[in-house]
Amino acid sequence: MEEIDQKKIPRHIAIIMDGNGRWAKKKALNRIKGHLKGVDSVREVITACRELGIKILTLYAFSVENWKRPKEEVVALMGLLKEYLIKERTEMVKNNIRLCAIGRIEDLPPVVQATLRETIQKTEHCDGMVLNLALSYGGRSEILHAVQEILREVQQGKIRPEEINFQRFSQALWTRGIPDPDLLIRTSGEFRISNFLLWQIAYTELYVTETLWPDFDRNELIRAIADYQVRERRFGMTSEQVNGLEK
Repeated sequence: MEEIDQKKIPRHIAIIMDGNGRWAKKKALNRIKGHLKGVDSVREVITACRELGIKILTLYAFSVENWKRPKEEVVALMGLLKEYLIKERTEMVKNNIRLCAIGRIEDLPPVVQATLRETIQKTEHCDGMVLNLALSYGGRSEILHAVQEILREVQQGKIRPEEINFQRFSQALWTRGIPDPDLLIRTSGEFRISNFLLWQIAYTELYVTETLWPDFDRNELIRAIADYQVRERRFGMTSEQVNGLEK
């Protein structure tokens, strides 16, 4: 197993959990079985992140595009989400994990919305780690929503156009108050962002693994973190500037 430096643990990890369907197909199972096995990986990764000291974990659980999937699959996914929120609620509180959600939450079935709100409310006092679920989420939708919110404030005279800056725009996003991801992991070997956190990942380190999400475990997570730790994050500067060798 890879060795990692506890002093260089990323504060915020985001994951595009991809490959449930392909995992099921490889085993001659229906897609729902793949999603069920994927929930086990969610549990293991959350536990590992908590134990490793990751402060924020954002999981791309359901995209705005996922509504286009077959109705029976969408219904099953919503049922799995509701069941997960109910079953894991006590564990979240026990392990001091606060649940947050980003996306078009109003698109979710009413019963799922209610379950989500209840779980968020019951964990709002927790401060050990943040589990951030992206639900009915799309990066373009988020940016458009932020533009509309700022335009309303301009029309109401609350802000002048020249006062709009990166910080103000970030505060209008669904991720307001959450620092940008340090590391973005994508499983299943696909090299695309899939409309995820488009604004927030401007300087995020990307890690792609061929491993399908249901097979992604603690060791895979540690491998990704170890890879992240040997990279030099320059944020547009030179190596000398980053290392304090150049003024």
